[in-house]
Amino acid sequence: MLLPIVMLLLCLIGGGAVLFYLKTSKPGSKTPLNLSEQTAQQFVNVQDIRDNFLYTQDGWLLCYLRIFPISLDLLSSSEKKLLINKLTAELSSIRFPFKFLAVSRPVDISPLISELVTAIPTADTKQKELLRQEIAEMNTLALSGEVVERQFYLILWQQQEKGERELLEKAKRLVQHFEDGQVQARVLKQHEVVQLCNLVNNPSFIHLEDSYFSANIPVLKEV
Repeated sequence: MLLPIVMLLLCLIGGGAVLFYLKTSKPGSKTPLNLSEQTAQQFVNVQDIRDNFLYTQDGWLLCYLRIFPISLDLLSSSEKKLLINKLTAELSSIRFPFKFLAVSRPVDISPLISELVTAIPTADTKQKELLRQEIAEMNTLALSGEVVERQFYLILWQQQEKGERELLEKAKRLVQHFEDGQVQARVLKQHEVVQLCNLVNNPSFIHLEDSYFSANIPVLKEV
């Protein structure tokens, strides 16, 4: 007889707790339970992209640096060691966190194909054959989407309450350290931050050219 009584008491306590929660919860505090109920803006967590910064909805401010790669195959062993030691010395003074990001982007090889096409009329018979084979190979690579390049970025962040100036100064200082270490780097501008977001979220369909944009309202003109 003791077990049914205990179970009945537990059910009463649990039902009372659920009823109390439903009465005390605010009507406007309901959040989406699954991804299908979220908007694209809520899912991405981007509030705005302005100048060199990305603003998130949870109060963070992000700044991006692009690091241009160098070919280590062109350096000797002593040059590689010198480059490593120089970069280590330059970055050893950095005392704030940053995140490294490497993404792949399709390469636009249309200028190379155009250059090969313009060289055909002035070539001899053997050269024309080789140029046509090279153009066909380039077209195959372009259609397959296998021609990609690796791009490297650094991400800096801080709370929005601290302001933009402090974060921008950190980014410029980090760029200077990389350039002193013989590695080219720069801070991304507004359209480049948008392009990077598209590249990370949808790399298969990112446009090859730089995307410049402006905020405006579309207007239908009379014909």
